Parts: sequence; structure tokens; C-alpha cells
Amino acid sequence: MTTNDSHVYAMTLSLNVLNHLGIGLYSNVPAVLSEAIANAWDADATRVSIDIDIANRRIVIQDDGHGMTVADANGKYLTVGYERRADGGAKTPGGRSVMGRKGIGKLSLFSIAGTVEVHSMKDGERHGFRMNIADIKDSATDGDIGKYYPDPVDPTQITLIKGTCITLSDMKRRLHQTGAPLRQRLARRFSIIGANQDFSIVLDGRPVTIADRGYHDKLQYIWPFGQKGEEIATISRNVEHKGSLPSAVKVGNNEYNIDGWIGTARKPSDLKDRATGESINGIVVMVRGKLAQENILDEFGDENLYSEYVIGEVHADFLDLDDQEDIATSSRQRLIEDDQRYRALKYTLGESLKKIHSGWRGLRNDDGLAVATTMMPQIETWYQSLHDDHKKAAKNLFGKINQLKIDTPEERGQLFISSILAFESLKLRNLINRIDEISPANLGVLRDVFMQLDDLEASAYYQITRDRLEVIKTFQDIVDDDELEKVLQAHLYDHLWLLDPSWERAAKTEYMEQQIRHALLGGIDVDLTENEKLSRVDIGYTTTGNKHVIIELKRASRQLSTANLVAQIEKYYNAASKVLQQTGKGDEPLEFVCVIGRPLTDWSSHDGVNRSRNTLDGNKTRVVMYQQLIENAAKAYNDYTVAHRQAGRVYELIKTIEESYVQAIRASETDVG
Repeated sequence: MTTNDSHVYAMTLSLNVLNHLGIGLYSNVPAVLSEAIANAWDADATRVSIDIDIANRRIVIQDDGHGMTVADANGKYLTVGYERRADGGAKTPGGRSVMGRKGIGKLSLFSIAGTVEVHSMKDGERHGFRMNIADIKDSATDGDIGKYYPDPVDPTQITLIKGTCITLSDMKRRLHQTGAPLRQRLARRFSIIGANQDFSIVLDGRPVTIADRGYHDKLQYIWPFGQKGEEIATISRNVEHKGSLPSAVKVGNNEYNIDGWIGTARKPSDLKDRATGESINGIVVMVRGKLAQENILDEFGDENLYSEYVIGEVHADFLDLDDQEDIATSSRQRLIEDDQRYRALKYTLGESLKKIHSGWRGLRNDDGLAVATTMMPQIETWYQSLHDDHKKAAKNLFGKINQLKIDTPEERGQLFISSILAFESLKLRNLINRIDEISPANLGVLRDVFMQLDDLEASAYYQITRDRLEVIKTFQDIVDDDELEKVLQAHLYDHLWLLDPSWERAAKTEYMEQQIRHALLGGIDVDLTENEKLSRVDIGYTTTGNKHVIIELKRASRQLSTANLVAQIEKYYNAASKVLQQTGKGDEPLEFVCVIGRPLTDWSSHDGVNRSRNTLDGNKTRVVMYQQLIENAAKAYNDYTVAHRQAGRVYELIKTIEESYVQAIRASETDVG
């Protein structure tokens, strides 16, 4: 049980190996635990349990595999770079194809833990050892081979009766978010789990299942490759099977099987993982039941809209044949792109994606009319009123809309409304064939078609001005300044068109607004004076025409002078300038708008208004009074409405549709509640 130099355990490695293949190998907990799970699989375990001890900041990984003797630990586990397959171990005693290859996975444990303790039991021999990253670094020197001797664990303190148990402590990563996200990521990293497999991963006492992958109920259409794909198609809910894909890849004169599936979601937002906030829009590559590459879809650079709906899982065991070169990169997170096998797989997938693109486009086109009429029954009435040729064009238009990346009922409803307006105008001009020029992947054409239609613009803008006048009327009905202040506080920053109609397309950037607020309050690391930090913060922020605009709403009861206002603006200017400088926008102009309830005190003096305006202009500042703001907005929008009140039959149709879908949305919200 001893090594040549009287130590029980010994590890030989250099600091370079430790840094590149240990500490720097992986950057996340799921990737590290995947290596431990793979080791359990290679040990013929039927169960590996992972317990996250948040209170004591440790992770315990235990399997029921064949375990290790002391000789095994030294000759295999502690031998960095031990190639099991080259040593006749391509298959486990139980007949499994092993996952491990380079013998470096165990070092990855040190990328998340400072201390690793290993207990094992085999052939009646119970033993264990403890490794510490700081001690290993002391033993290894940069560029030189060094010896590290793990500390033996007293066998009487080990209760393990089978397999191997690894305890990770002195954690470098926070564990409070490992629960549900970790379960999901582990489920997606392994295909060897499930009812048909003699292997289970148990996280915190509960088995990890295929359902934990969390995407099968998000699929709308699926194209399987082989048996695994057919199984997924069966267990996925409400998914439509749309024909099989090629299940073989040709590499030179050889042909290899692949398995799995590619599917599309109902909408792109379904592919944003709620548990982790990450996108699952992509195709993973699995080799020998374990994740080999997280997303091969990125390799195609496909800018077609359908690609934002794609998710898939491809099993390609031929990428890891025992008698061929290792195709995985040293990080074990990707595959070597120049390898002939990888290029062959990529070609086959590319051809499959072309088929899926064509099929998906047709399917979404066919569903477009059904989506529109289901959402708004009035559209069915309108559609049935069209001539047959026009019906075909309308169905084509709705199909294109159904391919667009739209996530909310409001957005989709408004697009249907705009499309009917455009259709009616095109019909009047006998330009229905222009619809064929519209492509979901080229919204510029859609926009160009709409922009040419004067009556469409008039009708659509009529709706906008009508809605805005309703908002303005609410303000006009309020006489009390204090009450008006409360309403403005609730609405002004979300309706900046009240200040300037040209700001309807202004970009309201919450991040910058928060940064400037925090800067004024000292909430971020910005070099502000105490005077700046104590400034009262009641601002909105937007960008328009390459300008940064800060809007401040003053209290109705507060009366200021021009000098007071300039001093306040100076604080905002200094804080905003420093934040913009930090974000690489220091040379972009700043402007300020102050909304006040009472006239400035110096306006009552001789020529006070003009002198005040000159001073404020010099400080890039505009002052607007509450009532003046309401009156100006009312006049601007009312003049337009009076001049464009001829909405006619189409407007009445749109109004009916709009009211219908708003009621439908409210009803659905009530049902959910």
C-alpha cells in the first residue's frame, strides 16, 4: 500500500498542467460535475448521487461503482494523463463504452474547489486521501515536474461500503443558485439517464430525468434522426412530427450512424431558459451519452429567421472511436473543427437544416391564417369577404407574419391590424402582388411597402393620435397642481412624446438611467463630489438624434430661480458626463428638460423671461411648465386629428378588431388570475 518513496499516495504534475488542465479547465459547476459523473459511468455505477450542502459550502458526489484500491488510485486516478483506452480499458467490466479518454478530468475539480477528498472501497480495501490546491501549487513549480503527496484519510473514519465518494470543499463558486439550474444543466449534458438506462443521477435526493431538460413542451415541430429522436417525439407534448432526417454521416469511404432530433419552438422567447436566463437556441452534440459541444448551430452562421426557433440534440458516437484520434479540445467543451469527422457531421446537419428551413416556412405559412382568425374572429369575417385571389394573397401575408419573431399578443395584434390596413390600401391600388416581395427575413421590404401608402400612414397615425389625445384629456381634466404632479410622475417618463412629438421613437435606456441615478447617489464607483451625491434624484433618461436627454420633473409646490435650476443642472451634467465617459460616450452631447409647476422667480423681473431663456440655452436646458406641456401636446395632436379624420370603413374594421383583441387579452388575464 505504499509508494516507492514511502508515501501512500503520490501525484506527479507540473504547475503548467495544473493551471491549464485543472484550475482553468472549466468555468462552471455543471461542467465540473459532469466529469465526476462520467467517471462514475466508467466505474460501472448504476447510481451517482450529488448533494449540495449550501450551509457548509461543499458538494458530495458518491457512486456505487467498482471503486478503487490504493494501487488503482495511484496508478490511474492520481496519474495525470492516464489513458485508460490505451491501457486496454476501452470497455468497462460491465461492457460500457467508457467516456473518459485523456485522464485529466479529475483535475477540473480544482476549478471550483480548494480541497478535494476522495474515499473509495474495492476488494474489501477501504481507504481515502485529501488534496489541497495550495499544497499542490507549493509542490509543483512552473515548467518543472513535481511530486505531490495527498494526505491519507484514516480508514476507520470512512463509512463507505461500495464505490467512490468525492467531497469538494473550500468552494470557489457560490452554491445558492445550483438547485434547479444545476438539475436542468445536468439533464441536458447526459443522454444516459432515463427509464431505458441502467444509470441514474440523483441530485439532492431526487433523480434527474429527461423531463428536467425543460424544453420538450416548448417544441412545435420535430424532425428526428433515429431511434432517440423518435423517442423524444413521443414524449414531447403537443409536438408535430414532420418527417425524418438522414441518420448517417459519410466520412471518406466510411458511413457512420447518428441519432437525435432537431425541432423548432413556437416562439423564440420559449428558448430563453427561465431558470438560468440563458438561451437554449442551438443544437448540442452528444458523444457516448455525454455533451461534447454545446451549440453546433452557431457554426453555420445562418441568418434566416427560422434559426432563432431551432433547438436540437445530435448523438454522434463516431466522433470518439477508440482507434482514432481524440477529436475533443483540451477543454472538453468543444470539438476540433478541422477534423474530417467534424466537417462531415457539419455538412450532414447543414443539409438537414436546409430541409427544416423549407418545411418550417411552409408550416408557419399554413398556420398563419388560423393564428390570425383564432386570435381575432373579426379577421375571419374580413377574410371571407375577399375574392378568392385576394384570399390567397391575404393568407400568404398572414403566413409571413406568423414567421416573424413576435412574443406578445399585443405586438401580434397590432401587426395584424397594420397588415389589414396595408392589404386594403394595396387592393385599392391594385398592387396585391407586392405582398410577394415581403419576406419575413427582410423586414425592410415590408417597411418599404408600408411607407409608400399615404392612406395607411394616415389611418395608422390616426390611431396613435387618438390614443394620445385620450391621455392628454386625462391631464386636462385635472385642475389641482398637486394632483397633476402625481399623474405626471406616473406617466411622463413612459410618454416622452408629451414633451416633444418627435421623441416617439426615442430610445429609453433603463440601464443608463439607473447608472446616472446611482452616480448621483454614490451607488457606483464614480468619482463624484459629496454635493453631487446629495442631489435629489427625480429624473428620466432617453436618447434621440444622437443626443442624451435628461428630464427632471419638479414638484408643483416648489418655486425656483434660474440660478437654482442651473446649479441643479450642473450637478446632473457632471454626474451624467462621468457615466458617459465610463461607457465610451464622453463626446456625445447632453441636453436637459425641466418640467416645473410654478414660474421661475426671476421671470417676473424686467425682461426676466428672455434673460432666463438665454442663460438656460447656454446650459443646454429647456424649461416647460405643467400646463404649457399639456396645452402644447393637445394642440399638436388635435390639429393632426382634425386634418385626418377620414378613416372610413377600414378604420372602423380596425377599431372593432382592436377592441376585440383587447377584451380577449383582459379575459385571458382574468382566467389566469
